[in-house]
Amino acid sequence: MRTDSSPGTLPAREHLPAAPAGTPVLDVVIPVYNEEKDLQPCVRRLHEHLARTFPYAFRITIADNASTDTTPQVAARLAAEIPEVTTFRLEQKGRGRALRAVWSASDAPVLAYMDVDLSTDLNALLPLVAPLISGHSDLAIGSRLARSSRVVRGPKREFISRAYNLILRGSLQARFSDAQCGFKAIRRDVAQVLLPLIEDTGWFFDTEMLVLAERAGLRIHEVPVDWVDDPDSTVHIVKTATDDLKGVWRVGRALATGSLPLDRLARPFGDDPRDREIKDVPRGLARQLVGFCVVGGLSTLFYLLLYSGFRVFTGSQAANALALLVSAIANTAANRRLTFGVRGRGGAVRHQAQGLVVFGIGLALTSGSLAALNAATSEPAHSTELAVLIAANLAATVLRFLLFRAWVFPDLRDSETPVVASHPTASYPTASRPTASHPTTRFRAGEAADGTWADATVQLLPVRPHDTDARDFR
Repeated sequence: MRTDSSPGTLPAREHLPAAPAGTPVLDVVIPVYNEEKDLQPCVRRLHEHLARTFPYAFRITIADNASTDTTPQVAARLAAEIPEVTTFRLEQKGRGRALRAVWSASDAPVLAYMDVDLSTDLNALLPLVAPLISGHSDLAIGSRLARSSRVVRGPKREFISRAYNLILRGSLQARFSDAQCGFKAIRRDVAQVLLPLIEDTGWFFDTEMLVLAERAGLRIHEVPVDWVDDPDSTVHIVKTATDDLKGVWRVGRALATGSLPLDRLARPFGDDPRDREIKDVPRGLARQLVGFCVVGGLSTLFYLLLYSGFRVFTGSQAANALALLVSAIANTAANRRLTFGVRGRGGAVRHQAQGLVVFGIGLALTSGSLAALNAATSEPAHSTELAVLIAANLAATVLRFLLFRAWVFPDLRDSETPVVASHPTASYPTASRPTASHPTTRFRAGEAADGTWADATVQLLPVRPHDTDARDFR
C-alpha cells in the first residue's frame, strides 16, 4: 500500500453555490481500450442525455489507455465535433490508471465515470451526482444489488458479483452493496485526498477507493440502477477475479497493520454530528458499549473454554489465572481496535500493559470469588465453579469497561488536533478555503501533470441551454 503520501485533512461538505455559466460542474470519464465500435454511439448518446437533462455545464472525457485500434482517431473526431468532449491519451493500460490521471487533472468539482457499453441506464446519472453537488455525500455509486434495482444478466455474472461482494463484506467489513458497477462519482476535493492512497491501477481501483473512503468515515450514496448485461464485454472474468482477490488481501493486510494513514482524513469539527460536544451525551459511548459487549461476550466464551481446558491439567486457581491472562491479552487487542478505534502499532505495548493491570483487578475479583466458594464447600461441582466465575466476570466486565474508557483508552477530544504530516511539496489547510497561512494542497498524482488544486468550493450557475428543445417534455 502507498504509505508515503500525506493526504491532509478533508474539507467540510458544502453545497456548490451558483456562479458564472461555462464552468464544468461534472466531468464524466469514459475509460476505453480498443473500443472503436462502441465509443461513438456511447459518447453521442451520453452527450444528448446530458444536454437534455443536466442543469449545469458538463464535460465528457474519453480516457484512452493504450488502445491499439482506431479508438484514438474516433475519440479525436468526437472531440473535434462536440465542444463538451475532450480526449486524454495514456500509453499504459489500466482502468484505474486512466481514472487517476484524468481525475487528477480535472477542474470540475464533481467527477464521475461509466463504462463505454452504457449497461447502466442514464436516468440514474443525475440522482448519482446530485448528492455530491448538494454536499450531502462524498462519493456515489450505482448499485445493481439494491432492492429496487432492475437487472438483466446471466447466472454466471450474477453469482460472481454477489460472491465478490460477500467476500468484501466478510474480509474488509465493507457496507456498500455493489463494488463492481461501472457507474460511480466522487467530489474532486475528496478525490485529491484519496487518490494518493490508492495503489491499484486496474479493475480493483474503485473497490479500493470505496473501502478506503468507508474506513475514513466518508459518506457513500447508493443509487439503484437499471442494468443490462453486455454479452460482448471484453473483460476477462478469471483474471479480473484473481487480481481483485489479490487486492482484497493487500488492502486487508494494510488495514490490519495500520499502515494506511486514514486517521489523517478527519473532517473539521461540526461536519460530522458525532464530533460535536453535546451536554450529558458522552461522545461515542453508545457505540463503545455495543462494541465492548460484543467483544466481552466472545472473550467470556474464550475464557471459559480456556479454563475448562486448563482445569484438566491443574487446579482451579492456576487454570483461572492462565485463562484470564490469555483472554485478557486478546480482549485488550480486540477492544483497542474494534471498540475504541485505535489503529496502528503506536502505544500498543502501553495499552497491553495497562490492560494487564485491569486483568490483575479482574483476577483478584474472580480469584476471591473462587476462594470464597472453596471456603464454603470443600469440593464444589464444576458447574458451580463456572456459575460463580460467570457472575464474577460480569462484575469484572463492568469495571473493565470503565477503566478502559477512563484510563487505557481515554477520550482525547479536548487535546486532539488534526494530524498533519510534513511533506516537501505539500501544505495542508485546516478548512476548505485556502488562506495566506494555509495554502492549497499540492499533489503529484499518477501520470498527470503537477498542478495546484483550486478552491474546492466552485461557483456554479444552473444552466438549461436546451429549455426550448422540443425533445424536453418536463
